[in-house]
Amino acid sequence: MSRPLRIAVAGLGTVGGGVVRVLSERADDLAERAGRELVPAVVCARDRRKRRADWIAAIPWADDPLALAQSDVDVVVELIGGESGVALDLIKASLEAGKHVVTANKALLSRHGGELAAVAERHGVGLRFEAAVAGGIPIVKALRESLVAHGVGAVRGILNGTCNYILTQMESTGRSFGDVLADAQRMGFAEADSTLDVGGGDTAHKLAILASLAFGTRPSVELMSITGIAQVTPDDIAFAREFGYRIKLLGVARMSAEGIDQRVQPAMVKLGTPLADVDGAFNAVVADAGEAGPFFFEGRGAGEAPTAAAVIADLMDIARGSVGPAFGRPAANLITAIAAPPGARTSAFYLRFEAVDRPGVLAEIAGHLAQFEISIESMIQRGRAPGESVAIVMITHECTSIAVESALNVIAGSDKVLSAPVMIPMEAG
Repeated sequence: MSRPLRIAVAGLGTVGGGVVRVLSERADDLAERAGRELVPAVVCARDRRKRRADWIAAIPWADDPLALAQSDVDVVVELIGGESGVALDLIKASLEAGKHVVTANKALLSRHGGELAAVAERHGVGLRFEAAVAGGIPIVKALRESLVAHGVGAVRGILNGTCNYILTQMESTGRSFGDVLADAQRMGFAEADSTLDVGGGDTAHKLAILASLAFGTRPSVELMSITGIAQVTPDDIAFAREFGYRIKLLGVARMSAEGIDQRVQPAMVKLGTPLADVDGAFNAVVADAGEAGPFFFEGRGAGEAPTAAAVIADLMDIARGSVGPAFGRPAANLITAIAAPPGARTSAFYLRFEAVDRPGVLAEIAGHLAQFEISIESMIQRGRAPGESVAIVMITHECTSIAVESALNVIAGSDKVLSAPVMIPMEAG
């Protein structure tokens, strides 16, 4: 058996503690599979005085995380978090010192992934990040290695468990976004400050990594359209169900002749399709792999066990000597993505208008849509009590998003429309 792989772990929260536990409890099995021992040689965290589990307390401690880059280890596992600061300094210093790096830091990779990949290659070491996207789902390895034969034309996914949990609960209970979010925070399913999750930022970080792996671009969130779920209402969810759809927050990256369309937004997904059936805090990804067809991946997107499993998988690859380019191509060959123009994005759309209940309102709305060559596939209109507003809900035929946005801008100016129209694209599941 080869010499042991010596590992430093920076950050001993839920995931870091889980990684060290697995390395300790399953040491014999991991060694047999890797052909060498995987040894946690040194650990580091913010508070040394905090009571730790026995398998952590027995490991040598470093007070300064940056000291790990110069320690006698082969791999540094960065689980500190944050897109810059200590986490970035540690990763860069470790790579420059000839240490492999494993990280779960999607925010950092979405900003600095291309730069760090180049540093890793210059020093002949690996940068691995399976745990940065979708928890224990092996989507990074699949896009980097398994689905390269025919190329990947699109990646679509439910990449944030908090949002999927909230939307699932809104659907099953009929309660509002705010009420469900407050409950999720009380139960620990959502952070006290959930802006990054519900605003779509967390999904955007993960989508940037998937798009880089799929299309050979430098990871970036700069060209993305990002919309969260705060404006989704119980009415939208109920109408979606009536039309045969569910609303999911999706990250979508799709290659076209005009460029790459990257967006995070609520989308209508047809009932009975794989993405529509993903409930609760689960994540899922669909990769459209050309002639090989679509591949669907589903699993737990967060938590100690799935995320630690992804970190261990990366450590196993490094132990076996698999340390190729971080994003599947040499860093020098990663290109800056060109955003597809808005007119190139086409789909059917769900539209909802809150309007006064008065003759001629529907004809006015339909007329403005026709002005922009938008035709209607199906519609629901229900009356309410006299004097109350009425919901007019439509599904369009396929058209460009820019045409719909232009029409809605005109319609929103009508004195018969009482609030901003709602527009949600349809996505294949």
